[in-house]
Amino acid sequence: MHTTLRQMRVFTTVARRLNYTRAAQELHLSQPAVSMQVKQLEESVGLPLFEHTGKKIQLTEAGREMYQYVRTIFQTFEEMEEVLDAMKGLDTGHINIAVASTVNYFAPRLLAAFSRQYPGIDLSLDVTNRERLMGLLKDNEIDIVLMGLPPEDIELVYEPFMENPLVVIAPPGHPLQQKKKIPAERLAEEVFIMREEGSGTRLAMERFFTEQSIPLSTGMQMTRNEAIKQAVRAGMGLGVVSSHTIELEVETGRLVVLDVVGFPLQRHWYMVYRKGKRLSPPAKAFHDFVLKEALQIKEDPV
Repeated sequence: MHTTLRQMRVFTTVARRLNYTRAAQELHLSQPAVSMQVKQLEESVGLPLFEHTGKKIQLTEAGREMYQYVRTIFQTFEEMEEVLDAMKGLDTGHINIAVASTVNYFAPRLLAAFSRQYPGIDLSLDVTNRERLMGLLKDNEIDIVLMGLPPEDIELVYEPFMENPLVVIAPPGHPLQQKKKIPAERLAEEVFIMREEGSGTRLAMERFFTEQSIPLSTGMQMTRNEAIKQAVRAGMGLGVVSSHTIELEVETGRLVVLDVVGFPLQRHWYMVYRKGKRLSPPAKAFHDFVLKEALQIKEDPV
């Protein structure tokens, strides 16, 4: 069997995405080029690696076996690169970082400050939702993740680096805007714009309503905080979001924060990576930088 690293890298991306178009986008290749690499690999192996059902693709038994071995190969290469990076110090290197969409409100400032201190280290940033973050952690395909509540079903190392208060937002002029110490029970009369299932914000919000025995009336479901803010401004309901995401809107009077008893819900942002993972020197430098500097950078004026 004769295979190339290029073929194996294309194969692992398609196997992870189970979609040729998305794999091609991630690899910055055309879809025909990706299909050709997979076909050549299957010819070299002598077995089909994918089976097609309509527009969907799945790994065959041979494909699943090969995926496990190829992932081990690439992890070994990454460990080799980490050792060589350590020999070179922190003048060069690369870090793959993924962040929850809410973290992205301050992540660019954090990464910019790190890059100023370590200009030779390249940073790759993936801004995505909680479900994909968990997939990246489960498959050990990311160096460090910045997110809210870490999942409990994956062996992880997680360290809090900043508070993440959740607040109730409303449009200007809402009847509760001028009220103080609004009883939480009063929220049962309001409709809430919700984050998607599995979102850390939604989990915290639902836990609060359940613990207080308050019925939760839900309206539209959104996958982005920006969409929730726009819906609240339009008068479609109230929202619960991180206070970090609404500083500009509150300052300019486009949204208001309601003074509800029990809020803000005190949560944290966490830095997360797989348990047992050996952080490369660049990743360790980023880890230490976040723990030391994140709060100050968040508070600095833009």
